[in-house]
Amino acid sequence: MRSLQRTALWLGLISFVIVILSLLLNIEEVRSPLTVIGAVLIAYGIGSVEALKSYRYTVWIIVAIVCGIIYPSAFLKWGDLDLRNKWLILTVVQVVMFGMGTQMSLKDFTGIKTMGKGVLVGIIAQFSIMPLSAYMLTRVLNFEPEIAAGIILIGSCSSGLASNVMVYLAKANLALSVTLTAVATLLAPIMTPFWMKMLAGTYVHVDFINMSMEIVKIVIVPIGAALLFDAYKHSSVRLRQKLNVGFFIATGWLIINVLGFWDFMSSHLSGDWMRFAEVLNYLCGAVVVGKLYYHLIQILPVVSSFMPKLSMFGIIYFTLVTTAASREYILSVGALVLLACIFHNSLGYTLGYWFSRALRLDEDSCRTVALEVGLQNGGMATGLAGVMGKLATVGLAAAIFSPWMNISGSILANYWRKKKEKGDLNTTSDN
Repeated sequence: MRSLQRTALWLGLISFVIVILSLLLNIEEVRSPLTVIGAVLIAYGIGSVEALKSYRYTVWIIVAIVCGIIYPSAFLKWGDLDLRNKWLILTVVQVVMFGMGTQMSLKDFTGIKTMGKGVLVGIIAQFSIMPLSAYMLTRVLNFEPEIAAGIILIGSCSSGLASNVMVYLAKANLALSVTLTAVATLLAPIMTPFWMKMLAGTYVHVDFINMSMEIVKIVIVPIGAALLFDAYKHSSVRLRQKLNVGFFIATGWLIINVLGFWDFMSSHLSGDWMRFAEVLNYLCGAVVVGKLYYHLIQILPVVSSFMPKLSMFGIIYFTLVTTAASREYILSVGALVLLACIFHNSLGYTLGYWFSRALRLDEDSCRTVALEVGLQNGGMATGLAGVMGKLATVGLAAAIFSPWMNISGSILANYWRKKKEKGDLNTTSDN
């Protein structure tokens, strides 16, 4: 495997040398296909370089961006299937969130009791620094309304599970990171539409209740299903019996809806009540999925190791589709959006760290808060842009922010890890 990866890496590098030569010799025929082939080969082959292994996922996202820009029409529609369809985007994002949620546990919430100050500081920093700095950047750089709304959207989302990985790499306070991500995710249905309404309401129409309901569907439902699976896995027989009662009630509710009760409600209830009924159906679906996934894992344990890979594939999918849909905007304002993302991300790290220091958190917790604040949930932002029908514009910032934050987060985490290891080594030498 290693030799095959090494061969792929060399072939990819050779492909890029040929691309450079084609630019110098003005040979256009081979440029586009070789760029894509070279990018794919390098993404596969980079695993053969020990120092670059942790960047494989980021490189695959970059490959998705390259493919989307060079061959946009290939990733917008397959026959009658529109790859930008909001229901397809919603389903893929839910699968991504479920896969990520399977790496969480109900125990993640117990840190609220023991790390109350750190959690409070992190949540305040998360939902103030990022949305406000995003708004400031849109005013300074003067983006068109929907692009600006997308930058504010990514700033208003909660942190994603990528922050937990980066905190682990940095050898910071992983328990605090996991708790912060869990709490921020639960608060997202309130805080994200609040900041969007306050800061982006003049750029795009923002319906607070509707956006809250969409976030519940995009994030809370799939992660709730994953946490229910965790409850089944670790609960006592008595608690499992109670969960089974909930499962049968949820299944029964979904069945009577399919048999005609949904049509009855549609004809007798207002639009707002039907939105709540729709979310209730999703929540019942989460109960059913959590239970079925528990039994699936009992039969096929290998599936649990496959779920994170499925999540990564989903993220690459909607990065690819968003890039293809946003191609014209990327070519015209992409560099400026990237600049905004770099500033935004850097402000998150810097202000998150120093805000924590000012409130006297320990060094590891300060680094944790910095990573939690700087790393946003790009999947949530993409999902919301998709259901708004504005994937090409509002979704643009999320498509650019996601690969950048993985690169910057990895660099910062590795820097802090080496710094800590060096400090530990010096302490040991002194003793």
